[in-house]
Amino acid sequence: MHLHVFKTADEFNHAVADWMVDLITETLKKQDRFTLVLSGGNTPKALYQLLAATPYREKVDWEKIHFFWGDERDVPFNDSRNNAKMAYETLLNHVSVVASQIHVMQTENITAEKSAEAYEKILHDYFPFTIHHSPFTTFDLVLLGMGDDGHVLSLFPGTSVIHEEEKWATSLWLEAQHMYRITLTKTVVNKSKQIAFLTTGTNKAHALKEVLEGHYNPDLYPSQVIKPENGELYWFVDEAAAAQLKK
Repeated sequence: MHLHVFKTADEFNHAVADWMVDLITETLKKQDRFTLVLSGGNTPKALYQLLAATPYREKVDWEKIHFFWGDERDVPFNDSRNNAKMAYETLLNHVSVVASQIHVMQTENITAEKSAEAYEKILHDYFPFTIHHSPFTTFDLVLLGMGDDGHVLSLFPGTSVIHEEEKWATSLWLEAQHMYRITLTKTVVNKSKQIAFLTTGTNKAHALKEVLEGHYNPDLYPSQVIKPENGELYWFVDEAAAAQLKK
């Protein structure tokens, strides 16, 4: 696990953007595509806007990026709470992406359960498990956020999806938000090559301390289940979020 702490939000965003550009560039020297899972929430917005602007926009071969999402609220695309909508407004509408390489979680004219099933099929078709892949990996990079309560993706404290071992995508009803959500599971995320948590703010400090330094208790702090099998795990945090960590 790699922990990187930054003083300011500006320093945080530029450091993550630089790291992503270098990772994408180096990966595309060895293969013809780069698979990226986008995160929702507030923390990534400024990062996406930075990547969509000069000079970062010109440093990435966007036409070789294949986009996925970690989770989605079961609300229409034009709803301000929709993660895909945020990504389009801050990043995808401003760079030269290929529409067929953008894989959103469908939330219109489909149930959350059927949406999760459809997304899992997309993933299985995209990452066919064969004996020729050793070790078997999925995404090149997964960006993750962590909630104040330690949740990740739509794996919230006390929900059964935390322990899902078979499905790569699933749905759940979240009573606290009175809505369905569609989410990737730890099963597929932990097969990724690189996983990066983006965590900022004093409101994340307690959860971050428990996730990184506390006893293993994923029912209370679901972010603890993110453990890449054959990849690397990064935590990019600001000083406010890291305030309670051991020095």
